[in-house]
Amino acid sequence: MFVAPSARAGAPGAGAAWLAFAIVGTLPLFWFGLVGLADAWARPEFSHGPVIPILSFYMFLREMKAVPPPAQPVTDRWPGVGVILFALALAALGNLVRIDHLVFYALIVWVAGLVLVCFGFRRGWVFWPSVLHLVFMLPLPQFLYWKVNTTLQLVSSAIGVKLVALAGVPVYLEGNVIDLGVTMLQVAEACSGLRYLFPIMSFTYVFAVLYRGPLWQKLVLLLFAVPVAVMMNAVRIGIIGILVDRWGVAQAEGFLHVFEGWVVFLSCLAILFAMAKAMQRIVGDRRPLGEALELDFSGLGAQVARIRFLPPSPALVTAALMTAAIGLAWSLVPAREAVPPPREPYALFPQELGGWSGSTQALKPGIVRILAADDHLSVLYSRPDEAAPVDLFLSWYASQTEGAQIHSPEVCLPGAGWEVFRIEPVTVALPGTRTGAVRLNRAVIQKGLERQLVYYWFQARGRQFTGDFAARFANITDSLSHGRTDGGLVRVITPIGDEGVAAADARLERFLAASVDELPHFIPE
Repeated sequence: MFVAPSARAGAPGAGAAWLAFAIVGTLPLFWFGLVGLADAWARPEFSHGPVIPILSFYMFLREMKAVPPPAQPVTDRWPGVGVILFALALAALGNLVRIDHLVFYALIVWVAGLVLVCFGFRRGWVFWPSVLHLVFMLPLPQFLYWKVNTTLQLVSSAIGVKLVALAGVPVYLEGNVIDLGVTMLQVAEACSGLRYLFPIMSFTYVFAVLYRGPLWQKLVLLLFAVPVAVMMNAVRIGIIGILVDRWGVAQAEGFLHVFEGWVVFLSCLAILFAMAKAMQRIVGDRRPLGEALELDFSGLGAQVARIRFLPPSPALVTAALMTAAIGLAWSLVPAREAVPPPREPYALFPQELGGWSGSTQALKPGIVRILAADDHLSVLYSRPDEAAPVDLFLSWYASQTEGAQIHSPEVCLPGAGWEVFRIEPVTVALPGTRTGAVRLNRAVIQKGLERQLVYYWFQARGRQFTGDFAARFANITDSLSHGRTDGGLVRVITPIGDEGVAAADARLERFLAASVDELPHFIPE
């Protein structure tokens, strides 16, 4: 990244000043993403985030030892300027559509571009491990987060319950709720395994980079980080279940809960160290594990000092001016607030629909908190000539960009203990309605002997979507074109009785025919 004082770069300090100017110039354009990143770091599962840049910087300084100041002028810096330009465009897009995750990733691309500018394209590739490590400081996009989180909750709960049963404790699992008879334990978000998974993956990545061993050993460590974290978290859940059964629910709260978490984290690290040691023995490597790691802190100060002699190359000056200019231009753009059109609150949704009579159902506070919707409604409708009722659920979000996202039933239903059979998109004809037909997802779900039929779709700005990705992409395009990302979820469920699935399909179709024309008043087109 830097040249010696004797190089043709000129006086010390000029390049460093341009580097500092480029970094400061990022703040206006990347501020939205940095604020979102700080909010994410405040959550337990991403609280390790502030440590990631420190580890990346250490690896970066290590890698600098392998890239001494060049003997000849570096002539391949301009591809890095192109990478920086792409990063700035991606950050601008993230700001326009108010999706902070795009700004997060643009920041890492910008850092990669800056490294290529400072070192040149060929020499800059040496630093890919330290730059790539920055990914671990970023939260997952929310729709992926919920899917990963729910999957880990279910896996951890299932394994944990088996451990509790092996201890002779009567236990029953329904979704992510562990029933111990007297006590019900909710396997919450913080117990899903994400709290340990991300920091352990980050630690394992650094370990693999520093480990002086065959490539296959590094890959094994990386691949085993995930199952080790999930398994140890399941062990934690099992131990908590046994302790609660023996000594009460206080064993799952307060200091003990946090202490058990640290025990799990340190146990995961111990297992990974033991795996590394075992693989050393397989290949006949008798070195102590500490010697197999390149934990060399010598000379790091000298690498930092090389910043003073960074050459003020035309590529660096261009990158700095371009970053600052685009950041300044963005700071002068008036903030665009997404204002959805007027809508009726769900409290006014008709309780009488073509002979169907409804009764509103209150959701549990925990569900409302996780849902994080601006408005929601749950109503159970029945009709004298229908064999079973229909459960209607509606949610609405004024904006689906800054953290608030619709929760798909594909994620929520398994967490409630339902086994979801194949979900398939279908088109349901609704003669006599203004829409004429609805494109929706259809699924049969089962819990024990109880079966139900589910229809659901995402409705936004006059369109129906059956897929998460299609709905997210529409949010981006509509935010750019219309400044709107409002929308909601429509879900109807009915029991499948002795009459069979076809009768349940017909019942939901009759209900939708009576209700679907009401939706535009509450989910604006």
